[in-house]
Amino acid sequence: MDYDVVVAGAGPVGLMLACELRLAGVDVLVVERLTEPDLTIKAGSINLPTAEALYRRGLLPTLQEHQQRMLQQFARPAGGPAPAQMKRPPIAGHFGGILVGAGSVDFAGPEFRDAGPASSIFLIMQQTIEQVLAERAAELGVDVRRGVELTTFTADDNGVRVVLGEEEVSAGWLVGCDGGRSIVRKLAGFDFVGTDPEITGHQAMVELEGAENLTLGWHSTDTGIYAYGPIPGRILTVEFDGPPIDRDAPITAAELETSLRNVTGADVTITKVITATRFTDNARQATTYRLGRVLLAGDAAHVHSPFGGQGLNLGIGDAVNLGWKLAATIQGWAPDGLLDTYTTERHPIGEWVLDWTRAQITIMRPDRHARALRPVVADLLNTPDGATYLAKKLSGTWQRYDFGSDNDLVGTSAPDLEFADGTRLGDHLRAGKAVLFNLTDSPQLHNLAAPWSDRLHLVNTKPATPGAPTALLLRPDGHIAWTTDNDNLDGLAPALENWLGQPA
Repeated sequence: MDYDVVVAGAGPVGLMLACELRLAGVDVLVVERLTEPDLTIKAGSINLPTAEALYRRGLLPTLQEHQQRMLQQFARPAGGPAPAQMKRPPIAGHFGGILVGAGSVDFAGPEFRDAGPASSIFLIMQQTIEQVLAERAAELGVDVRRGVELTTFTADDNGVRVVLGEEEVSAGWLVGCDGGRSIVRKLAGFDFVGTDPEITGHQAMVELEGAENLTLGWHSTDTGIYAYGPIPGRILTVEFDGPPIDRDAPITAAELETSLRNVTGADVTITKVITATRFTDNARQATTYRLGRVLLAGDAAHVHSPFGGQGLNLGIGDAVNLGWKLAATIQGWAPDGLLDTYTTERHPIGEWVLDWTRAQITIMRPDRHARALRPVVADLLNTPDGATYLAKKLSGTWQRYDFGSDNDLVGTSAPDLEFADGTRLGDHLRAGKAVLFNLTDSPQLHNLAAPWSDRLHLVNTKPATPGAPTALLLRPDGHIAWTTDNDNLDGLAPALENWLGQPA
């Protein structure tokens, strides 16, 4: 084989997956048809699972620098300095353009786990994530080729032969991270089922005259939905007149101005388009994320409207879940069926995201029934219970994989425990390996885990966080595979075999 894995697509998902694979020692090639990164305006924030994933791989300091620059942009219209630190944004999020303040959210519940420093990261542009991951991939030695298009491939039980223009390479596996119109998905024959679009949306950064006629925030009108700000010149419109005739046609100032005037009724003139994109509410999902030696991740596996900013987060979650499992399969120590858990764990979360965005489209419609429902939902969401519900859903803290355990912690992302030696839990996940925390210096635990030492990092330390477990087994993606709060080690050996295979 020329490579262990070929990844199609060098967006955030493809780069995150490549970094995870390379961290595990896998030889990976990333190909991207675009010669330069796509600078079109996209997602502007990340949820907690994404922040945790990046923090656990040592990328927190870089992200903090980028976030501070973003905060300065937000502060500029008010004429004041950017805050030195912001623990959480003042807005918990929105549902179909209904804004919910963070002040109504009860953050004391157990669902809002202690994520440590990761909880300080939220205001990060998608292009920034792509830039940071591209730099990380270069540091790890990932082979990334831009301006190279995958045109076709053939796959069998032994591997994949991929045609890249006039070149052909062989690999053990192919992963499509090539977006909603994925050529990998289409050529492989994945079923892609869902619902048809009914909207045309625009999002853009522009220079305009008549900005004083627009109101900051999200607004529902008789002809659709619009948002203005919070960064000066950022506009978003939604019209319920069906999908665009040609999504690939150049977006002109006249088109954006017509849409903005139609939805707002305001006298505005767009004088310059800095960046712009069209979108729809086409909502579809692959019925499985794996067909033999071919897998899908990110938008290649699921598409939906961008409301709630779930797409980037969903794709990063796919990459972190898939990376270590595919690496284990390549290296020969994966237990039977490990790679298939990628679909069983990630598909339900993707399905939820599609329905979450469909529900928002329903309440955004300009018809009489939706307009009657909208204030009712707004009233509910702005109660403490409603705001907390929304915050849990948008933050991703509700996500838990079903490992068949009665323990409420098993299957969840681990809290960022503090230890007596000054480290935190996230510090021990940078190598991308499974970690077993022995927090009572138990020799029995050490001896039991020793046969897996080639694929397991054993940490002997003392907890500084009150009420911490006495032992904790984490998968490489940071999800809890087993835990105990006493000296009972029952279940540890089966958990090690279940996730790390047979001992060496």
